Amino acid sequence: MSKLSIVLFTFVAAFAQVKNEVPPLVPGAKPLTVDRIRVHGAALEGNLEGDTVDREVIVYLPASYAAKKTRRYPVVYALHGYSVGASQWSQEIHVPQTIEGAVALGAKEMIVVVPDSKTIHGGSMYSSSATTGDFENYIAHDVVAYIDAHYRTIPNRTSRGLVGHSMGGYGATRIGMKHPDVFGSLYIMSPCCLSARTPSATATAGIQLASAAAWSPDPKNPPTYVDLPVKDGEVQPEIVAKWAANAPLAFLDQYIGNLRKYRAIAIDVGDQDGLRVDTAKLHDALDKYGIANTFEVYSGTHTSAMGIRFQGFVMPFFSRTLVFQ
Repeated sequence: MSKLSIVLFTFVAAFAQVKNEVPPLVPGAKPLTVDRIRVHGAALEGNLEGDTVDREVIVYLPASYAAKKTRRYPVVYALHGYSVGASQWSQEIHVPQTIEGAVALGAKEMIVVVPDSKTIHGGSMYSSSATTGDFENYIAHDVVAYIDAHYRTIPNRTSRGLVGHSMGGYGATRIGMKHPDVFGSLYIMSPCCLSARTPSATATAGIQLASAAAWSPDPKNPPTYVDLPVKDGEVQPEIVAKWAANAPLAFLDQYIGNLRKYRAIAIDVGDQDGLRVDTAKLHDALDKYGIANTFEVYSGTHTSAMGIRFQGFVMPFFSRTLVFQ
């Protein structure tokens, strides 16, 4: 089994049996308001997969939002992983309970936004592609612009945070490197797909197609409109090169100036997570350039501690690092 097969197996298995701990209810926690809306993606128009461009977005508004009519709030954008959408990931990180608990324990109030980026093959990889559409700019521009226009946000980069888990961790890394003009703090949870891999004909079909749709689109190759890195059992070097070009550990050196603009960067991963080695390499790469970041290897698997991490670490991190009114 190749390295890619092992990584993809770990990646899929994690979602096949998502089981994570729920932090206890915090006495006195005040309930949030939950808005389920749809945001039109101009960046997604014309995508060859035919995925909807009017996508679900879940908005968690602070308990004080309705009463304090003139108050403005920072916003945290939270990106889900492969094979799950906004609704399922919200259940897996136990929001709004974990947001309410974090605030009750001392975190400042903020708006939390969970956009849906699940595609026909299970995930957009938060990348820019004619096949999937431009999900990178859907998140960084379309969703952010909509939230700023329809909610009382503080519309500055220093008051916007970006967090993601697994495929969402890849998205937070990729989008974070390219859009420091939009976001001011990053929290990267168990990121996938950080380094280039040797393709395998036996790799899981769903992730192969999702990755190909994101990184090797082919408008002349219906019905999937992708080029796979393995064809008839033979590795296709030119497609492998395209995939490698989308690995953050390969292109990080091009965005050092952008990464230096962040107020804070946090990275974490479980000690039983198959992605821990590459996650450590991301931390080491930032350290090499003297870019301040925190890195924690906690006790757990790829998904076991998501709710606990979101309440006890993610929300307090943004409470410390974002600019509030």
